[in-house]
Amino acid sequence: MLISAIVLFIIAAIFGLIILTAILKNKPTPKPIVFIHGPLAAIALILVIINMVMQGASSLLITSVVLFILAALGGLTLFTIDMRNKPIPKLLAMLHPLLAVAGLIVLIIYVLQ
Repeated sequence: MLISAIVLFIIAAIFGLIILTAILKNKPTPKPIVFIHGPLAAIALILVIINMVMQGASSLLITSVVLFILAALGGLTLFTIDMRNKPIPKLLAMLHPLLAVAGLIVLIIYVLQ
């Protein structure tokens, strides 16, 4: 289940990179990719949480989930701003993937140990 979550997070990250590139170039975000990115990451996060509940929580897994939840809150904020056609703050647009990548790295370390 965690391998599936990692794969989904990586796919979401690829879509996120496309979105981030558009934001940093001051171009409109590609809406189809925006609408796929969030749900993919959310499904992956749900898989991790289900696994954590079923298998028990280690400190690494809890850390990963907390980082992903913080990233998700940032992503939801970015999505809301984007849907209102307001300018997206570049700092938030950079912080969101940093949190998500940190969560992914912690999750991968957990799976590999």
